[in-house]
Amino acid sequence: MNGLTIRDVPGIRVGHWTDAQRLTGCTVILADDGGAVAGVDVRGSAPGTRETDLLRPTALVERINAVCLAGGSAFGLAAADGVMRRLAERGIGYATGVRPVPIVPAAILFDLGVGDPGAFPDADAGHAATLAAESNDGPLEGRVGAGTGATVAKLSGGAGQPGGVGSAARRLADGSTVGALVVNNALGNIVARDGRVLVAADPGPMAPPVGNTTLVVVATDAPLDRAQCHRLAELGHDALAIGIRPAHTMFDGDVVFALATGDASRLDAGTFTALGAVAVDVIGEAIERSVG
Repeated sequence: MNGLTIRDVPGIRVGHWTDAQRLTGCTVILADDGGAVAGVDVRGSAPGTRETDLLRPTALVERINAVCLAGGSAFGLAAADGVMRRLAERGIGYATGVRPVPIVPAAILFDLGVGDPGAFPDADAGHAATLAAESNDGPLEGRVGAGTGATVAKLSGGAGQPGGVGSAARRLADGSTVGALVVNNALGNIVARDGRVLVAADPGPMAPPVGNTTLVVVATDAPLDRAQCHRLAELGHDALAIGIRPAHTMFDGDVVFALATGDASRLDAGTFTALGAVAVDVIGEAIERSVG
């Protein structure tokens, strides 16, 4: 572990809004003013998402402005409204010829059973998290932002153990950086890259509760096009399958976003393969740090 995080990826900033009393929050991953090429892969069977269709390689919009991750189940998707509001205040968004429209994909996790079931991040929370992302400071990891009410290892139906936010990054030989942020609210047990079980459910029959999900953003300043961002998001799920046992269940809404802040040109296949392998390892480290 080298101490690098997703905040070390050029063009990426991160901020949280945290309600430590009611145990919910949201996290904004902000691309600098030029935006980021993006892709997404949704594999959990209980997802809650917004604007993910825009990330298909064949869609019109080529760059996004931010990603919003939130607790509060589907109610938390409202946080993205506040992200849009703040970006609109700055005149940032897709040029429509009438006014800029900020492009903010979002995904949520279920934390309603942990704190106050009536609490969720709303538009004001999303606005505040965007302001925090602009300053790019404050705690990044732990029980903050979207990970405030996160729990893991709930296979036996119990309350589980604390989850949260973890992040890691690597610098590659060509000078580019790959970083990841994980919000870990998984149903499954958490396993380190070396095979050690870090967090496990209490022994007993499987009785999975409603409401889990692991959310991931993997980001790089390498020049990826939209198809390669989509493929990078797909590869990110390899790390979930290694580090979370089981992953992608009927009770999880696992989502991986991939962002590239480069010039949207296409990496050659060999270089992209090497980058993808590093990304899987970086996400694996972030999973470990999310419960550390």
